[in-house]
Amino acid sequence: MNFEFTEEQTLLRKTVRQFVDAEIIPYIAEWDAGGGFDPKIWKRLAELGLMGVCVPEKYGGAGMDYNSLAIVCEELERGDTAFRTAVSVHTGLNSMTLMQWGTEEQKEKYLLPQAKGEKIGAFGLTEPGAGSDVAAMSSFAKRNGDHYILNGQKTWISLCDIADHFLVFAYTDKEKAHHGISAFIVEREWAGFSSKAIKGKYGIRAGNTGELFFEDVKVPAENLLGEEGEGFKIAMSALDNGRFTVAAGAVGLIQSCIEASVKYCKERETFGKPIGEHQLVGQMLAKMEAGYEMSRLLVYRAGELKNKGVRNTRETSLAKWQACDFANKAADDAVQIHGAYGYSDEYPVARYLRNSKAPVIYEGTREIHTMMQADYVLGKRADKKLRRMLQSWPFE
Repeated sequence: MNFEFTEEQTLLRKTVRQFVDAEIIPYIAEWDAGGGFDPKIWKRLAELGLMGVCVPEKYGGAGMDYNSLAIVCEELERGDTAFRTAVSVHTGLNSMTLMQWGTEEQKEKYLLPQAKGEKIGAFGLTEPGAGSDVAAMSSFAKRNGDHYILNGQKTWISLCDIADHFLVFAYTDKEKAHHGISAFIVEREWAGFSSKAIKGKYGIRAGNTGELFFEDVKVPAENLLGEEGEGFKIAMSALDNGRFTVAAGAVGLIQSCIEASVKYCKERETFGKPIGEHQLVGQMLAKMEAGYEMSRLLVYRAGELKNKGVRNTRETSLAKWQACDFANKAADDAVQIHGAYGYSDEYPVARYLRNSKAPVIYEGTREIHTMMQADYVLGKRADKKLRRMLQSWPFE
């Protein structure tokens, strides 16, 4: 085991942190209140090489390892969950899935401009009646000669109004249940596609989230990702990568909670001493630190398995579950430490608490991950090698 970061990773963390401190944190309260962030941020992310940090250079990426992606997500969520979510969806759910399952032609057409930040990718799996129960989806794609006719609706889709390309999952054979789901690459400009943002979210207000609608969208057969009926496996492998980035972001959120709480503990006095010297306040800080360190170890262990090209569904699930729960608790304690001020927008901890709830729900609720881990322990579940595995690092 090696717990040291490389010189390249250390420099990457420093670069992203400087970017967040200078270009996100000073403006995030305004963006959060306004329900969106400055689109110039996309250009800056691309200029820094963060849109394809773990994509091979031959496909327009920076060619760094998967733990470098974790570093990017950790540091971005120090600024706000919306920015980590953007990278999670664009890179973790979309681009890495194209890396794993796409043909060379698909990679050249879609992955390369996404890794460069010239185009933005998103992921369409959840439906109004199909969240954790993926097989309950109703979207359907019917083959018609050299194309498919796609109809359906997706909801709670990040970057719904921003993305250029979408990975969309739909049935091609309803009678086969999970084995009848297929995956497609869909472009925004195609006739019959539309999107609509969801307003009034509890948290991650600076991020764009909403619905996708497909009305007789004509999808070329060459835009089928993988094989017909392979969509469920593709979706689950994509979630392995998405959950990894969500867990990494949760580590960054815990760090933000610690930083804000320590600062306030040194400024605020009660009963004649700084509040940090009160034992129960100290206990909350100690639990934040414990959650931070444990979450970080789980995340980087999963990243190292990705580097080795090893299936890591079990490890990534555990990291996502625990890190998100720790982040939610850390944010709750940070508000408590700030007292009445924590319940207002005068300090950032209220935003941390609002933001911390969504990751406990999306990409597998804590209940789904609890059941998954129990099944692993009982021997009822085991991870098998997929037909196409995520490329190991260093890339060829």
